[in-house]
Amino acid sequence: MRSKPVYDLSSAHDGIRSLLLRYGFSEPFAQVILDRTGTPFTAKRMLGYLKNCRPHSEEEVIDELLAIYENRDHYVKTQISRKNTPASDPDSSAGLFLKEVRIDWNTVEDSYVRRIPALAGMEKLAFTGNLTFFVGENGSGKSTLLEAIAIASGFNPEGGTRNYRFSTYDDYSGLARSMRCIGGPKPAWGFFLRAESFYNVASTAMKEYNDDGKMTDFHALSHGESFLEFIQQGKGRGLYLLDEPEAALSPQRQLSLLIHLKRTAEAGSQYIIISHSPILLGIPGAKILTFDEGHVHEIAYEETESYQITKLFLENREYFLERLLKEDQP
Repeated sequence: MRSKPVYDLSSAHDGIRSLLLRYGFSEPFAQVILDRTGTPFTAKRMLGYLKNCRPHSEEEVIDELLAIYENRDHYVKTQISRKNTPASDPDSSAGLFLKEVRIDWNTVEDSYVRRIPALAGMEKLAFTGNLTFFVGENGSGKSTLLEAIAIASGFNPEGGTRNYRFSTYDDYSGLARSMRCIGGPKPAWGFFLRAESFYNVASTAMKEYNDDGKMTDFHALSHGESFLEFIQQGKGRGLYLLDEPEAALSPQRQLSLLIHLKRTAEAGSQYIIISHSPILLGIPGAKILTFDEGHVHEIAYEETESYQITKLFLENREYFLERLLKEDQP
């Protein structure tokens, strides 16, 4: 994994000043805000706030600054706690089925993969825990990388276990052919699951692997029920790759999945999951890797856009809706 570049605090301050002046605030007030956002953490969040919301008063900006300070203090305490907590095992990846993926860019043929900033030139990516989340904006390379990991690990590109071989649309990146997966013991069980292709996975399961007729009839359940049922039927310790599982699940079902993920990860299963869900991302102990800012790097839960935007909307719903709907009018 490439090292994380230094956040450009000067550019962030230029953006904050520019937006505040554009919104009609005075230069002295803008300077007050700049003086109080002197770290990458506070500056990045203030800039994000001003880009997504147009405050109408100094009080609104100050309230947001205080909220940022509160989040910052929680983040700092979390990081200190992590550093002061000794690891139970000197090798945090010990026992993982997938410890690292390596990419030989000399053999990568797909030109579009090379144009994805977060992936371009990334020679390796290490996994250090049983629960890893990929987050980031649409098109940032999350699904491309997860799909390549799935194929390189022997899973069917459209989903299912290693035994599934159905194909409805043969259009996958060639990244897997240039990828090497490095890990510990080979998992006895596992699957790759995408919410959008689950119907085909369920159909194949019922057709090919239900000889005794005892398998759950996934098509007799709702989409969300059958999706969660399939995941929960995972046969013990294994490697599981999930692409946006929350797309099929209600908030209540997401909580059920959260419990399942936590329990099975503690029992030795390994998960790599793409998610935008602030519920799932909140699983304690999970590693969160963002594909934003042009490189893959770890962030805290409170730094994810899923958390920040959801929190911002819930705490400012009326203002948010008024602004968004007004801008949508001709």
